[in-house]
Amino acid sequence: PQVVKQCEGTEFAAGGQNLEAHAEGAYTGEISGSMLVDHGCSFVIVGHSERRNLYGESDALVAEKTATAHACGLRPIVCVGETLEERENGRTASVVERQVRAVIERAGIGVFPAGIVAYEPVWAIGTGLTATPGQAQKVHELIRDFLGDLLGPAKAADIRIQYGGSVKPGNAAELLA
Repeated sequence: PQVVKQCEGTEFAAGGQNLEAHAEGAYTGEISGSMLVDHGCSFVIVGHSERRNLYGESDALVAEKTATAHACGLRPIVCVGETLEERENGRTASVVERQVRAVIERAGIGVFPAGIVAYEPVWAIGTGLTATPGQAQKVHELIRDFLGDLLGPAKAADIRIQYGGSVKPGNAAELLA
């Protein structure tokens, strides 16, 4: 609530870092989409690499959480990205497409353009490594082309795709450009 209050009257909006996949029920320790909405949140992150890696969240669970977020009126920020091994083996495209496809198959294409896709390469989270602007842009183009095949290029152009891997003061300007 304090963050939401600080956002009032500004261009900023508050969001949650995670949500429970079930809309209702007794899930001690979890936060529901309706709780986030009740507190004034507009967004929620789903599929963050730490949730996938540390808590074993599968593509199917990320897709379920995306559907729940969308149904609650939250804008899901769907994180997708590959491990360093997957990148080195030339599997970035197949991994990212698999992750986006899982969301679309469960949540429906209607989750976009309200939803946001965040390219968050696993190898750039907490490792000190960061994708170059060219690497990030290449994956953004891949995602947009994939969504364009499903929605058409004009609608795909309206979907927000952002980079979210180890952005720091020293590289933010370059990545944002």
